[in-house]
Amino acid sequence: MGVGVIETFSWLTALPRTIGSILYRLPRADVSAERLTSLLAPHQNTPDLTHPHPLPLHPTPAPDGPPTTRLPAAPTTLEVRGLSVRHPGGRGVHDVDLTLRRGTFTVVTGAVGAGKTTLVRALLGLLPLDAGTITWNGRPLPDPGAFLVPGRAAYASQIPRLFSETLRENLLLGLPAGDEALARALELAAVEDDLAAMPDGLETVVGPRGVRLSGGQVQRATAARALVRAPDLLVVDDVSSALDVGTENLLWERIARHGPATLLVVSSRRAALERADQVVVLDRGQVVGRGPLEELLRTCPEMRRLWNGEPIEE
Repeated sequence: MGVGVIETFSWLTALPRTIGSILYRLPRADVSAERLTSLLAPHQNTPDLTHPHPLPLHPTPAPDGPPTTRLPAAPTTLEVRGLSVRHPGGRGVHDVDLTLRRGTFTVVTGAVGAGKTTLVRALLGLLPLDAGTITWNGRPLPDPGAFLVPGRAAYASQIPRLFSETLRENLLLGLPAGDEALARALELAAVEDDLAAMPDGLETVVGPRGVRLSGGQVQRATAARALVRAPDLLVVDDVSSALDVGTENLLWERIARHGPATLLVVSSRRAALERADQVVVLDRGQVVGRGPLEELLRTCPEMRRLWNGEPIEE
């Protein structure tokens, strides 16, 4: 049998296996495309996933673009009016108003499932709105997800995302920040003592999902990753639930005194609530109380229930 015949035979026998492999991967690709599409802005769709986008290796000042790209960097006021997001089964948030003024510390609180994470993710453009408007210094944001990015805003999510790389790489994620900026972020997040106890310091490999760190270290590393981007608006979602009382108080004291100008925090922890200029209480997706903590403890039954319950954390 000639070499050519053998090669042809091998190709023919491999062809069904190749076709089967392609058919097996098509449903998985469809699911992946669906998940990626859900992360796009409301005006985008599946074909936008494959549109080419230039990657400038030597960035130059961007030309004038849509009105949102020319808005001032520092917010005087970020306002949400009538914000509604409906999840399957009717859960979500409904007709929420929220005002964040520069220099203020706002805490969103409520029971588990009240809609706290949905609210902040929708405000940042990470969830599509069913209704409502978001404005920055009085100017509408038709695509908040494209505008509220570092360094205008930074987000430390409820579920920390760390990778099996060094701590430095997990904090920077390619950001060209110097050691001074990184050290300041670590100090604000109250991580410096933990870092000093690590033999390899910032070069410590944290393992998949940060398994070589404690729960509290993972949460504070996530906060430091947001802080190193020096945002005007810092949004954090339950980043202190695994901390002891002393470390938690130190974290909020540093961030409140020396951190970003405007803070939006999701928490039911007393250390955060006691420092808030404004507390927004959610119950079943609706705002049932708003104002200083002392006032809410007098006027809002849900706030009193959260405050007096044991435990009160998420």
